[in-house]
Amino acid sequence: MPESLASLTQSRRVLITVGAGGVGKTTSAAALAVAAARAGRRVLCLTIDPARRLAESLGIASMDTSGHVVDPAIFAAAGFPMKGALTAMMLDTKRTFDELVIKYSSTKEKAERLLGNKLYKYVSTSLAGTQEYMAMEKLVAVKDDPKYDLIILDTPPTANALDFLDAPERLMGALDSTAMKWFIQAFESSGKLSLNLLARSAALVLRGIGKITGGGFLEAMAEFITELNDLFGGFKERATMVQKALRAPDVSFVLVTSPAPMSIQEVLFFSDRLAEHKMPRGAFVVNRFRLPPARAVEGVTVAQAREALAKRGIALEEEGAERIVRAHQDQVRLAQLDALHVRGLAGKAKAGDVPIVRVPELATDVHDVRLLAEVGEILMTGGV
Repeated sequence: MPESLASLTQSRRVLITVGAGGVGKTTSAAALAVAAARAGRRVLCLTIDPARRLAESLGIASMDTSGHVVDPAIFAAAGFPMKGALTAMMLDTKRTFDELVIKYSSTKEKAERLLGNKLYKYVSTSLAGTQEYMAMEKLVAVKDDPKYDLIILDTPPTANALDFLDAPERLMGALDSTAMKWFIQAFESSGKLSLNLLARSAALVLRGIGKITGGGFLEAMAEFITELNDLFGGFKERATMVQKALRAPDVSFVLVTSPAPMSIQEVLFFSDRLAEHKMPRGAFVVNRFRLPPARAVEGVTVAQAREALAKRGIALEEEGAERIVRAHQDQVRLAQLDALHVRGLAGKAKAGDVPIVRVPELATDVHDVRLLAEVGEILMTGGV
């Protein structure tokens, strides 16, 4: 029997939600956090979603890296009392990177030089993959915090979430690359960039770059790389910890998708990557699953539609009943397509030991605690 999401929230220390953009991944993370807190767990929901919809759904004006405890009265007023506690936290990528620099620099002066470097300011906020790696750093930092029983990490869309799996290796490869060693060799001995110290081929390459970017850029880059290299041992240690954390038995990934074929293809790709990296899949969540309407099997006739309109005192134009019948037929077909696509997901994902939880399409977006709690109940009870 596959382990349910309800049991995962009780038995796991960390749940990481991943999925394509626009499939309701942030909502799923928040709903799971609410459900686990209602069941008595002390939950930290950590998000790096730039839209910050999580704060709005929980009635929080803003979130920061210190964490915001959600007032239990909000849940009680909505009719969903909470036995545990819920803390929401927004990842600050640059602050997390800064903390690593301060921790692993060999001296305070070197840390200050790196923090003040122009290139560092760009890398720590804008370089592709930095946000994802720092999210994992933050996860490692809070994973053993005794204040929490369960940590739920909301990630960027799938294309970026894949970077979680490779970020430690990429970071170490970048710090230990030939290009990095060139800059360190040319800068380290005198504290200024000297291409005379390099092999002729390397010097020619860097002089060519200098003509395009200007010598000041190369000087800043050399200083940045040299100071960053001072952190290599610390970063290597942290990268190993990140890799180990992702493979720990108390961690599971929740793969979120919609029934749309493209979203399912993306989540299957990510599922395969998890399997390659020996990382546990906890569950698939299929959001906005369209259920068949009433009378889906026997159908609705034009005469029945007219009769129903008359009973309700609704007056439509002459072809109104025919349009209702066509809309009903469309709903039936869409529900059949969703069911077909989810059966395909089950087959291709080889998900015999991984539950597939279907969350029905709702009449409105999830925008408050009541709706989050309702979605959480659906997730915890196995879906529709």
